[in-house]
Amino acid sequence: MNPLIPLRDAWYFFSRHLSTIALLCLPWVLLENLLAQFIGLWTGESASVPYSLLAGLLLYPLYSAALILLVDARSRGLQPRMADLLAAALRLWPSLAVLTALTSLLILLGLSLLVLPGLWVMVKLAFAEYLLVLRGYTPLAALRGSLTLSAGHFWPLLACLLAVLLPLWLLDWWVYQLVGESPTAWLSLLLDSANGFLQLFLTLVMLRYFILIEPPIRAPEQP
Repeated sequence: MNPLIPLRDAWYFFSRHLSTIALLCLPWVLLENLLAQFIGLWTGESASVPYSLLAGLLLYPLYSAALILLVDARSRGLQPRMADLLAAALRLWPSLAVLTALTSLLILLGLSLLVLPGLWVMVKLAFAEYLLVLRGYTPLAALRGSLTLSAGHFWPLLACLLAVLLPLWLLDWWVYQLVGESPTAWLSLLLDSANGFLQLFLTLVMLRYFILIEPPIRAPEQP
């Protein structure tokens, strides 16, 4: 797979539906970062990181599932209402929250060893969300399915991952160099929310890759 293909297709969708994606996801991204700030203030700076991850576990599955369902619906020529997307995402929330917790723990474990093991885990589990949301897999089955489906695609998937994350990491570093290491709470909220929203582009890239390589679903045989 040429990494430019899913990157190009995802950019086309992201740019064409930017306002819809922003209305669907950005309020939840803002709420997630606001909750993370409150938890950080409540627990203290030293304990803020694990509790900030909790904010992500509460809200990320909701807007991530809604975005995946939006792409799936638009790819089939449908125009779903945002309320319907969020309602469907809410029904998926328990399973996706479990999957998000498992993948986050595995990625953090990999990053705690070295950066490369963490990147390996991110790549190998890149399709788990889509298998759960679009194919109805359980969390554990989605993890196993992603490991199987990503076999033979490590380097193109890694190229897609880094093509999105490296510019965002550099942009984040540059912005914080301009505003200082300790910006005001409101500025920090806006910067973190903007970065979190832009990272949704990676969801679109990996989803497009998933669609391109996944075997088609067989229609049931007629008796």
